Amino acid sequence: MIQILPAIDIIEGRCVRLTRGDYAQKKVYDASPVDMAARYADCGVTRIHLVDLDGARLSSPANLAVLEQIASRAEVETEWGGGIADEQALKSVFDAGATKAIIGSVAALKPDCFSDWLLKFGSGRLILGADVRDGKVAVKGWQESAGLSASALIGRFEGLQEVICTEISCDGMLAGPAFALYKALQAEFPSVAFTASGGISSMDDIRALDAMGLPRVIVGKAIYENRITLEEIRQWLQNA
Repeated sequence: MIQILPAIDIIEGRCVRLTRGDYAQKKVYDASPVDMAARYADCGVTRIHLVDLDGARLSSPANLAVLEQIASRAEVETEWGGGIADEQALKSVFDAGATKAIIGSVAALKPDCFSDWLLKFGSGRLILGADVRDGKVAVKGWQESAGLSASALIGRFEGLQEVICTEISCDGMLAGPAFALYKALQAEFPSVAFTASGGISSMDDIRALDAMGLPRVIVGKAIYENRITLEEIRQWLQNA
């Protein structure tokens, strides 16, 4: 069964959600990231998707103290993205407790660097972030286009184990994910484990992705807006 990864997006140490990656369309939620992570762990979640939105915009991790607290309190794997622009930043993310690091802009703009990281740190610890808007990969906190497709980006790298692909036009819209995109990518890269991201509105969306054979799905706004409850996630994980 598909693995559900709750998303915690962070600005200034607080849980937020953006709409289509637009920082001007920001909604702040009361729960702290650390408390949310603990709640997810309590209902059986084994991996949490964490995004440092400040870091993504600044090209440098900005909320590592939150990551450290989550790593020390919640017994879950953590995948962390946002602001990892050089090797020192990558090391700092791992030092703060991340299980895996999500690399997007560096992979798109400096592919040789990302290839070196895959060899040095291991493909099991690095996840390629291939987030697309209008068919092209978006970089630098989704503020710019890299001018290439997700397929072209993924095809650059040998030995990739995991790719997160967000269809930005769906993100935060609660209108369903980009099923056709994931179907095409799975067919082209059968050895890669894809994580669907963006647009999840209900458990029905998750069931549909599961039927397609997607191994993982990220769920964010649907949880905060109570479209998907923690009890539904608990039941899904128990059935798995």
